[in-house]
Amino acid sequence: MESPYRDTFRIWGYRFGIGEKTLAIVGAMRGDEVHQQFVCAQLVSRLETMEREGMIAPGQEILVIPSANPFSMNVEKRFWALDGTDINRMFPGYDLGETTQRIASGVFEAIKDYKYGIQLASSYQTGEFMPHVRMLKTGFEDVETAKLFGLPYVYVRTPKPFDTTTLNYNWQIWDTKACSIYAGKNSDVSPEACQVPVNAIMRFIVNVGIADSASGANRPSFNTIVLDEQDLVTINSPAAGIFQNLCSPGHEVSKGEIIARIIDPYDGSVRSDIASPCDGVVFHLLGKPLTLLHTPIFMIRKY
Repeated sequence: MESPYRDTFRIWGYRFGIGEKTLAIVGAMRGDEVHQQFVCAQLVSRLETMEREGMIAPGQEILVIPSANPFSMNVEKRFWALDGTDINRMFPGYDLGETTQRIASGVFEAIKDYKYGIQLASSYQTGEFMPHVRMLKTGFEDVETAKLFGLPYVYVRTPKPFDTTTLNYNWQIWDTKACSIYAGKNSDVSPEACQVPVNAIMRFIVNVGIADSASGANRPSFNTIVLDEQDLVTINSPAAGIFQNLCSPGHEVSKGEIIARIIDPYDGSVRSDIASPCDGVVFHLLGKPLTLLHTPIFMIRKY
């Protein structure tokens, strides 16, 4: 699309292999998803090497779109910089609609016919998650395929009304085996943070037969656990103040164990000790130093 200032708006895709539309990978759709874009950049680099060395199976095509929203990333805005709308709430898009509807339409037209779809996603909830694959219950979800990433968890969730306009939901409705990968913070581009999602996607590529296992992508994986919403217990903050976290994602907790404190920001006293309501593992925790009353601060995967 032509822009009234600066450069023309373009979305770049990288294709590997020739043949059936097998796998599409979409990275950043929001301006703060630097981690997601960086993961895609690492995938592009690896796939270039694999294609050059003949490790991509004949008759298979992979498409990688590192970013669908470079404008917002350039000005450090999470949503579309001009009107604050979210591209990932505009699918399947409308080519005669508002700007973000037209962007979603253009992206979806390019990716809707692929057999498998992977979105590098971020949550509306701030903080850190256990690495996991997430998919919506549409009647078309394929949990067994999601296990092929070899991540610790597959989280299957009943869609809410606003989920019906997301990429994950519409991909599934259009008969793509689609899922989203959540693998940490949006801004962390350290090699350690990116290794988990990159290795998971490379494992998937090998496990579904797109690439030769000799590529070195078939790395050790977890015994994946499938989670439903009732398997997770949400803890809301009982007070406002400074959030002092005492654990991290993956930390095993016991019922009654103190896992965080809310500190008074003026006198340093403890406003509230946060105890785990059950035995389990920390699945998600708040990533901000301050919290408000009733803010979700933990999700515990209960045993």
